[in-house]
Amino acid sequence: MSIVLRQTFKNTISTYLGFGIGAINTLFLYTNFLTDQYYGLVAFLLSAANIMMPFMAFGVHNAIIKFYSSFKSKTSINGFLSLMLFLPFAFIVPVALIGYFFYEGIGSLLSNENEIVGGYIWHIFVLAIAMAYFEIFFAWSKVQLKTVFGNVMKEIFHRASIMLLLFLVYLDWLTVEQFIVALVAVYMLRMLVMMLYAFSVRFPKIRLYKVDKLPSILKYATLMIIAGSVSMLILDIDKFMIGLMIEDIEQVAYYSVAIFIATVIAVPQRAMHQIMMPLTAKYLNDKNKTALENLYKRSSISLLIISGFIFLLIILNINQLYEILPDEFTGGLFVVIIVSLAKLYDNSLGNNNAILFNSDYYKMVLFFGVLLAFIAIVLNYIFIPVYGIKGSAFATFLAVIIYNTIKVIFVKQKFDMLPYSMASLKIVLLLVLLSGLLYFWDFPFHPVINIALKSLLIGVIYVASIYRLNVSEDVSNQIRKYLRLK
Repeated sequence: MSIVLRQTFKNTISTYLGFGIGAINTLFLYTNFLTDQYYGLVAFLLSAANIMMPFMAFGVHNAIIKFYSSFKSKTSINGFLSLMLFLPFAFIVPVALIGYFFYEGIGSLLSNENEIVGGYIWHIFVLAIAMAYFEIFFAWSKVQLKTVFGNVMKEIFHRASIMLLLFLVYLDWLTVEQFIVALVAVYMLRMLVMMLYAFSVRFPKIRLYKVDKLPSILKYATLMIIAGSVSMLILDIDKFMIGLMIEDIEQVAYYSVAIFIATVIAVPQRAMHQIMMPLTAKYLNDKNKTALENLYKRSSISLLIISGFIFLLIILNINQLYEILPDEFTGGLFVVIIVSLAKLYDNSLGNNNAILFNSDYYKMVLFFGVLLAFIAIVLNYIFIPVYGIKGSAFATFLAVIIYNTIKVIFVKQKFDMLPYSMASLKIVLLLVLLSGLLYFWDFPFHPVINIALKSLLIGVIYVASIYRLNVSEDVSNQIRKYLRLK
């Protein structure tokens, strides 16, 4: 676990720094420098691009990680990587042609409730390509066990750039329309920088000949187009459907703020995921079940501890945080709480996703993904017209719970492994206890001071409790190391 913890620690720092910048953008700059309508538009465009991204990538970013370690010679590796570079064009080119010939029809469909969306179809397309090839080049470096630079680009670069652009809008140096074009350019630049880094780690030697295991690779990549889009779909189908089904696109902005707050819980998983994916693929290719099970359990308990702490910080400070934000955003309080619970459950699965995506059972991920997409769309369709953004949050919660439970059961049946133990139960009980004791209690100060003091108190109690319970050797060692305990 040393390489996992080392790179996870670095990735967590960069991810939280990125989320810190994103928090400033989301909670303060977007809400004050853009109108609610244009903020909703930006959120809609990014959500639509995120949904399209896995299709544009053609499953290549997943295929690189699954198959790379199975190739042993330089010739076979070069042939495989060459195929991975060009395979996405099998989807990008047809989509571009469809967009060119049916632009008006697509624009009318997407702007059914909000006409402002119709003029930004090509922005979504270019954003999706930039996001797709960024993930491909990131996967290129991941298989070399180099994840830190890519994580900095993934979490910090575009958020810092957007912060700069928002200030330019505030200074009237950019119009809102120019800001959206510049936003697309930022994602393109991020992709190019990631490409240069990936090629510096391993420069491509183009070899256009038949690749061993080609049918298996193409089959896997094709299936991953749908299965690999599941996480993106769950994150963004709600915002996409809100934009389509609710007349006021400002609701997308209010919902996006709430979702952003809850998504902070996913940071440790995102950080650890970068290194867990290639390691899990290696253990599976080497048929090392002992190492795989050890990684499964330890990643689950570590993520539950870390994300549980973030869950407490969010839930126990959420009322004070919403006192700082404009009044119209307070309707997202329920969204934050219920989506935070879903994210906590998601994190507790450890490297479950990595096992499914890189095992011989990856076909089932396709089935689960289609099931999840169907459930999410149907539930959003039912609840959004009745309950608005609260209904969308509840739909997301139900879909995530059902999907993750199915995945845990499936891995148990096929690999005879569970991520949970008595230690997991102790952590959950601790979270319930602290939430019940501290939710309705606050310091009688300004919300910012209150959040700082209460967070410090929560941190002391939680870290001391985790250390006392000794639920994770890895986490206890880190506590001893940084607090210089014997």
